[in-house]
Amino acid sequence: MATGSYGTIRPADVSPEDVEIILNYTPSRDDTDNFLLTKLDANSVLRPYFHNNDTGGNANVEILGGLYNLKLPADTFNRLGIYTLYIRPAEIRTKITDCGILSSLPNVKGIVIDLNNVPAQFKNKFVNQGLVGFRVEYLNDNGTKIPNFFRIITSSFYCEPVYLNLTNTSQKSIRYRYVEGTTNLLFCTLSPSASPTNKPSATPFIGQPNQKIIITNTFFNPITSEIEIVENDISTLAIALYGNQTKSIDDGVYTIYDSQNNIYKQYNLYEIRDQFNELLYEVRQDRGTNIDFSKAFNNIVG
Repeated sequence: MATGSYGTIRPADVSPEDVEIILNYTPSRDDTDNFLLTKLDANSVLRPYFHNNDTGGNANVEILGGLYNLKLPADTFNRLGIYTLYIRPAEIRTKITDCGILSSLPNVKGIVIDLNNVPAQFKNKFVNQGLVGFRVEYLNDNGTKIPNFFRIITSSFYCEPVYLNLTNTSQKSIRYRYVEGTTNLLFCTLSPSASPTNKPSATPFIGQPNQKIIITNTFFNPITSEIEIVENDISTLAIALYGNQTKSIDDGVYTIYDSQNNIYKQYNLYEIRDQFNELLYEVRQDRGTNIDFSKAFNNIVG
């Protein structure tokens, strides 16, 4: 019997607001001491492509997953050198307001986030079930991130605190319940958060009140791309090697033309001799911007 194969990798169809683009520039590969990072505006740099197919998909509405146009701003990429782009899911930095349980389900634990502590551009994510699948990473008191440790959000709902009279004084009297309307508090359940059956007292760590956290979407994997801006590329080198060329015998002006027979470079060719008229050097000097347009290819060849 044949065994069917099923793909598990899907192209990402994220919005630019869900992406962070971090840039590092170095003038050469030998200069590794000056490590300066800058953040680009993903909304102006990254542009998704949309379906434009009348027979399938939603024309000009449905994002073509995995295909994006990266528009590099000329005012940033204006020097020769190596630009390293680090494209990653956007990080939402906030803090845990409280770690609590639901009043109706005492076995359900989670973290409570105050929306007043969430950056304004990300508040639209903090709605009922808006953070499902997001990753939570934790910061130490000194600001360092706990390495290789994270939790996954399994649900998120608006909530409000409930004060209960408990017989056990070791338990917190504040618990939470879900509400239908919108509030400033969001209760998020995490995975893993349940104790293993073989040791019920080993409760997994999900954070503590006032601890700073980083919430990140899991829509795509981070990507690193290197862009090197050079003075010459394959096309310009091909022009120098295989393009049309002329040399003026009278004044020694050497002209190189591009594929459209436009003047690409001009040089002065001359010789340096000693007092006995012995040849010492043959010189090719770049004319720079002092272009003699009378040497246009069509003027010479006709």
